[in-house]
Amino acid sequence: MNALTQPYGERAGTGRSRCILRVHFHEVRDPALLDELLTLIKDFTPVWQPLPPDTVDLTGSLTYFDDNPQHIAQMIQIRALALYGVRTTIGGGNTVQLATMAAAATAPGRVTIIAPTDAATAVFLRPRRVADLPGIGPATAKTLARYGISTIGELASTPATVLTRILGSAAGRQLHARARGDDPRPVTRTALVRSTSTSHTFARDELDAGEHRRALLGLADELGLRLRTKGEVCRSLTLTVRYADGSSTTRSRALTEASHHSPVLAAAARDLYAGLGLQRARVTQIAVRAEQLAAADGAHHQLQLGDTDDKAHRLEVVTDAARSRFGTHVIKPATLAEHHQETGVDP
Repeated sequence: MNALTQPYGERAGTGRSRCILRVHFHEVRDPALLDELLTLIKDFTPVWQPLPPDTVDLTGSLTYFDDNPQHIAQMIQIRALALYGVRTTIGGGNTVQLATMAAAATAPGRVTIIAPTDAATAVFLRPRRVADLPGIGPATAKTLARYGISTIGELASTPATVLTRILGSAAGRQLHARARGDDPRPVTRTALVRSTSTSHTFARDELDAGEHRRALLGLADELGLRLRTKGEVCRSLTLTVRYADGSSTTRSRALTEASHHSPVLAAAARDLYAGLGLQRARVTQIAVRAEQLAAADGAHHQLQLGDTDDKAHRLEVVTDAARSRFGTHVIKPATLAEHHQETGVDP
């Protein structure tokens, strides 16, 4: 059994290791179904964060069930598939960061558990790009690259004092700790935050950035229409790009104000995509998720000088009415006119 997947057990002087799972339910279309899936999680532990993807703390469950996280993760997958027909992808480790990164690096429908040892953590983290480390954006990655730091291993080997001079005191210390796998953040029970998403799967590995942006426009248009139809707005947007090797990148951004207008969502999605700095990446799927949904009636809108913004909103009302009567594809952005897109929906 290799260093990444050896069972959890007692660590000398520390008792049982923490065990965090990151669970991603695929293609969940019904909010009621999501509630059922979360009930399934409760069968294993009372400590979970119902955020997409869900974060689960199994530390106490390992003792209660006298089991290992690999087996529990597989049971969650089997039950979700057998009872609800839902595939899951699960990553695990002894920190929220490791579980998140393991899930992102895991092929759909599989499980990756990082063993709770320094050796396993180093084997998993050190070869990866610094951009894969949560908290490092494109600008920070470029800054580190100028100093010859391109992998997490090189980041971990750089003295914290050097990193604080490059990135600042707080950021330098935090990233140095994260590069070594230190992440004390707990999993805390929170209220369910509703979200809705849509995805585009390319027919082949797509290298054309123009096709990527065209897919983003279609996804933002679909999300905007859905939110307006349901009388909801979102406060943040999350972009997930999955690549041909099975890995993926996820970035999120809070909107300046809650919105359900397609141009606003499209602009935010384009900014998230541009921030990835992809260079002829072989992309297989792009997904956009609208998060922190709320009733549109309770949202306030910042007034703009001039009437351009108001005209765009009135135009949306007209196009939405036409789509409601004649079908969603009767009116679409000109860029999409000759490009039929098939999307999968996951509320």
